[in-house]
Amino acid sequence: MILVIDDDIAVRTSLLLLLKSEGYDAVSAEEPAGAIKIIKKKSPELIILDLNFSIDTSGREGMNLLENIKQLNSAIPVILITGWGSIQLAVQGMKLGANDFINKPWNNEHLIQTVKTLLDLRDKKTEHHTRKQLDKSYNFQSIIGQDPQMLDILETIGRVATTDASILIMGESGTGKELIAEAIHQNSLRRNKPFIKVNLGGISTSLFESEMFGHIRGAFTDARFDRIGRFEMAHKGTIFLDEIGDLDASSQVKLLRVLQDRTYEMLGSSRTKTLDTRVVCATNKNLNEMVSRGTFREDLLYRINLITVYLPALRERPKDIPLLVDFFINNLKDIYNRPQLSVSAAAMKWLQQLPLPGNIRQLKNLVERSILVSRKDELGIDDFRSQLELSPVKKGNMQLPGVGSLTLEEVEVEMIKRAMDHHKNKISRAAAALGLTRSALYRRLDKYQIPYDEAED
Repeated sequence: MILVIDDDIAVRTSLLLLLKSEGYDAVSAEEPAGAIKIIKKKSPELIILDLNFSIDTSGREGMNLLENIKQLNSAIPVILITGWGSIQLAVQGMKLGANDFINKPWNNEHLIQTVKTLLDLRDKKTEHHTRKQLDKSYNFQSIIGQDPQMLDILETIGRVATTDASILIMGESGTGKELIAEAIHQNSLRRNKPFIKVNLGGISTSLFESEMFGHIRGAFTDARFDRIGRFEMAHKGTIFLDEIGDLDASSQVKLLRVLQDRTYEMLGSSRTKTLDTRVVCATNKNLNEMVSRGTFREDLLYRINLITVYLPALRERPKDIPLLVDFFINNLKDIYNRPQLSVSAAAMKWLQQLPLPGNIRQLKNLVERSILVSRKDELGIDDFRSQLELSPVKKGNMQLPGVGSLTLEEVEVEMIKRAMDHHKNKISRAAAALGLTRSALYRRLDKYQIPYDEAED
């Protein structure tokens, strides 16, 4: 049973008709006291809660009721719905335990999709299965691992894949975030529709709208042809927004608006298109810290992380290293026509002791380089050690990270931060040290959202 709490009879009637037409049992309450009685007596499966019950539009009444609901039964999913669309109010509600927020007037299809998703997530109980059992139920062929942490992650994505829940994948570079996103898509009801990957860190602020929403001919200088945006490419499918932590402030606002309203317009067009896309995001940054620093919008964070998956670093699951090495070796046997390739037991044990800051990406790179250089069929410790020792490159007193341990973009960000710190935020001096012009350094500071207080040169 679904409970609708709203003081407006038109809203209550409309929502009850909508829910009942979709086969849901639904009841309503017009004020907090009546709602509490129903909750105590019938324990609804989901609640749709208005935030205002009087002339006062502060939302205090709704927030107080939300707190009371969570005290009575914290497991009941709650969707906030308000005509006074304050995002700050919605974020406050999410902090108090609400699961989602929708503005009036709502889109019927999106509201029903949200209801279905939250009910599905409530009904799906976590069970502990072996990797063999998981592989019988889901398509996880591209994901290698039997570590308990990984099995828990596979359990989670398996049970939420069939919903339309927004998912945020967090983890260090090279931990396999894209593979997890693809697995979510392959196990979803959208598996036969497009899976569109977007590296947000590689899209400049000026091109964000054109890339994501598309443009029509003549929308701006050089727009000679119509262009389909990434969201339209992903229609009915899944869009994977990688490196979302690198998105600049203005682009964050535009993305939030689309995810909130589920509509967008192509550049140069006034025609509104509806978003019907599963959104999966990923980042190697700590978004909570970025929110506290003011470099990532808190409301956007709540919008993208109904479910959050934390991928462990490879050093945290060393027992999976032999499985990964065997997987890489088997693939490379065919590529390099060396069917007898293998790794000695001692070398395998040695690989498990490595810190591998670049995680799976670095391990794969190390294995492939070792195969290319060594002529032996059985690779030993020395074969891997020689390639690992070749990775660090010294220049003066600076030691660069090993190949595969960091992406070029991460190295660039770190060097910019060091230069700014060393020259005490003096732009001209930091730019000269990096071999950049002042304007080029400003662009990079903006692109990577690196906070600074400019000092006088």
